[in-house]
Amino acid sequence: MSKQTRDYVVLLGTKGGPSSRPGSSKPTSNLYVLDGQPIVVDCGLGVTHSLVGQGMHLRDLSLIFITHLHADHYLELGPLIHTAWTSGRKELIDIYGPAGLAAYWANFVEAMRADIDLRITDDGRMDIRDLVRIHAVDAGEVLTRGDLQVRALRTQHPPMTDCFAYSFRTPRSHVVCSGDTAPLPALVEFARGADLLVHEAMLVEALPALMAKLGDTGGKLKARLLRVHSPAQDAAAIAAEAGVGALAFSHLIPSNDPAFTEAHWRDAARGIYDGPLHIGHDGLRIDL
Repeated sequence: MSKQTRDYVVLLGTKGGPSSRPGSSKPTSNLYVLDGQPIVVDCGLGVTHSLVGQGMHLRDLSLIFITHLHADHYLELGPLIHTAWTSGRKELIDIYGPAGLAAYWANFVEAMRADIDLRITDDGRMDIRDLVRIHAVDAGEVLTRGDLQVRALRTQHPPMTDCFAYSFRTPRSHVVCSGDTAPLPALVEFARGADLLVHEAMLVEALPALMAKLGDTGGKLKARLLRVHSPAQDAAAIAAEAGVGALAFSHLIPSNDPAFTEAHWRDAARGIYDGPLHIGHDGLRIDL
């Protein structure tokens, strides 16, 4: 990608949770293009096809960040790398995320051993096991690559503890993604003055209908969602206090319920955050 490309973010998959039903949006994945560098953030189901749909050549894939090890955030990580490999990628791909990613990758290549060994022998490809370098993330400084600086913040998403928000900063752009989290006051300073905050969001008023659809008669799932995710109003309040230039709601709970439209999401933020507000849908591009 050209260094002259305007910085932008694409919300490739915007659905909270790993399930898939007719007409549903895709689970979480994102493409950030900062100073010409394509960065993939989370790899939910559908990420490979979505990246190609944005015109990205998979041979350009070099940098991936995973927020946490819930399936809707990393289920397609292995297949994405494998497809990049078969599409001509020969240079290292750096993956940053929770320590458990190393075990995931080892098990993925073992599961695909028959295919991988055959392609190395028959196609003359490099060994895919030499293509990937995994970096276990902790809070604080994560990466400096040229003008790109990345920091991580632990979020509140129990029972997980290795769950991270990320800040991506270059001299001309600053983007923060919340990852999955309950309302987190520490995000205010972490996102201070960012050009864009991509924050998970939940419509509390829509939960009764969602629970009825999912058969949560005992209320256990609803209680968990309220404990580990952020109502849209709280996400808006964090954006307002942090003074961000724009806010995007993503990882939507619920998504694709025709009874709850974009107007409901905007109403949730009204009077709390009055800056530019993007309601996530698959393929939404936000120019910075």
